Amino acid sequence: MFDSMRRRPLLGALGVAAAIAVLAVFITWIPTSGPSVAHGLADASTAPGPATVGSALTSSPSPTPSPSPTPIPTPILVPAPLTGRLVTEAEAQQHPIAVMIDDLDAARPQSGLNAASVVWQAPAEGGIPRYMLIFGEQTPKAVGPVRSARYYYIAWAAEWRALYVHAGGSPQAQATLAARGDGQLVYNADEFRWGPFFHRIKERFAPHNLYTDGKQLRNLAVRENAADGPMKAVWLFAPDAPLEDRPTGGTIQVDYPDNVIRYAYDRTSNAYLRSVTGELMQVDASTGERVAPKNVVVMLMSFGPLNDGHPNKKRLEAKVIGSGKAWIATNGRTIVGTWVKTALDKPTQFFDRSGKPVTLTVGQTFVQVMPLGSTVLIRDSSLPGAASPGPSGTTASPSPSGG
Repeated sequence: MFDSMRRRPLLGALGVAAAIAVLAVFITWIPTSGPSVAHGLADASTAPGPATVGSALTSSPSPTPSPSPTPIPTPILVPAPLTGRLVTEAEAQQHPIAVMIDDLDAARPQSGLNAASVVWQAPAEGGIPRYMLIFGEQTPKAVGPVRSARYYYIAWAAEWRALYVHAGGSPQAQATLAARGDGQLVYNADEFRWGPFFHRIKERFAPHNLYTDGKQLRNLAVRENAADGPMKAVWLFAPDAPLEDRPTGGTIQVDYPDNVIRYAYDRTSNAYLRSVTGELMQVDASTGERVAPKNVVVMLMSFGPLNDGHPNKKRLEAKVIGSGKAWIATNGRTIVGTWVKTALDKPTQFFDRSGKPVTLTVGQTFVQVMPLGSTVLIRDSSLPGAASPGPSGTTASPSPSGG
């Protein structure tokens, strides 16, 4: 009996030890991961064993990642065809809009000048010049005062098949628009037909109070089927010259019978600060900002009386197709060159003395069209520290070639 009692604790101890040994072997045998699980434990993934349970009890839950913000795509920028500015494709493809603008004293200051990509100014009648503003990539605020059409302005607007905005016009211009104003040369946007797209302001008296705005002009382009689309640039553009390469000083002056135009080159902005008779600083009335184009072109052209059956109107005609002398000012320097226009709907282009196309500075261009015999006064800029050159003037006399 005593031996029996001694064997029971011994057997109990042996049983516990055996159980512990079996359990140790069992835990050691269970694989922790990997596809090597087989031979009887291939279903372990569907029923967690001791190791899986222990892992579940001791591991912390993974934090839920925050959603990444949606990246904003960088807009694709392309050069605007009329200025070379980098703009969106939609802005670059806006159909050009040309607007006739008054230049009588009662019309100043005009609105919309600074938003225009190209501004043409030429003689009209009575010694009073007239503007044509061509809007490309920018949409202007107020624009006006809007005035009547002339044939040679249609020729310049036709270079872009522009929406041509005016209020009436000379018989010659109206006949041209009636025959070729449905997109052949331009899109005819006469205020007499499209009155709701214009308005008259109370601050001025007629006819110097007819205005429109950029939104109305774009809507009018849609109504006239002047569709947006890709356009090919006809002038070459390059960025501003580095500040250290820009000269200082320099002026350009051209005289119409009823208006003297003066440009003063500003080295810091690399622009030509514009003044007109009676205004030391010409400003855009819609923004209050100084008018200061990046490029100034002066071109000489043959003008003469227009025999349109209304001699009292003293209207003019111009020899717009051909070639002639031109001065091209950009980056503070002026070169003497040539303008060339080969057909009514072909672009006016500018060449240097060697016959190479002139490269303009990215930005707005003012084109001053002057009659043969006009005096153009140019004081060249000089590099900082150099002696300032004196004024140089040239008077062009009539010639068959227009130069």
